[in-house]
Amino acid sequence: MAKRFSQRAEDLRRMLAEEAARWIGDHGIEDYGQAKRKAAERLGVTDAAVLPRNVEIEAALRERQRLFGGAAHGASLKEQRRAALDAMRMLGEFEPRLVGPVLSGTATPHSEIHLHVFADRSEAVAIRLMEIGIPHSIHERRLKMDADRSVSYPALRFQAGERTIDATVFPIDGIRQAPASPVDGRPMRRADAREVSALIDSPV
Repeated sequence: MAKRFSQRAEDLRRMLAEEAARWIGDHGIEDYGQAKRKAAERLGVTDAAVLPRNVEIEAALRERQRLFGGAAHGASLKEQRRAALDAMRMLGEFEPRLVGPVLSGTATPHSEIHLHVFADRSEAVAIRLMEIGIPHSIHERRLKMDADRSVSYPALRFQAGERTIDATVFPIDGIRQAPASPVDGRPMRRADAREVSALIDSPV
């Protein structure tokens, strides 16, 4: 009986991961927790013990994109990475790094492009955008740095062509410690302009 229940729980967990991936892919939800809640509501699940982990949702999203995305996903991802590279070159003095789904390859057509930039004063990034005539808004982004500590950083949102760029501003020494990934809790992968350029030139 216990084994049968365990198999049923695993099947339900997989269904929830696939449903959460559908919400991310089809509706542009970027927050895995929100996608998880939508999936649970859609399938009528109230037992938190069977909710999938974020890494399981990301795996389901990758599989969904492999099965249904095809060439369109690859073309969209390359276009997003080109937009990211343009923005990174524009903000080159702030040592920009690409992070998130556009870097990992799980971005949907709805995904924002997330950058980390580094400055002794956060206002310096805003001033640079004003100098080149880029309208932007300023908000705050709270990031988990490790298991016990979260920190709020200023962030700027602006358009690069048809794409939305969200650039979080860290102090200069913030380049040494990446925040924790919301997917697996490990230090977030960051890529500089050279790495992004190489990704654009490589097959998706």
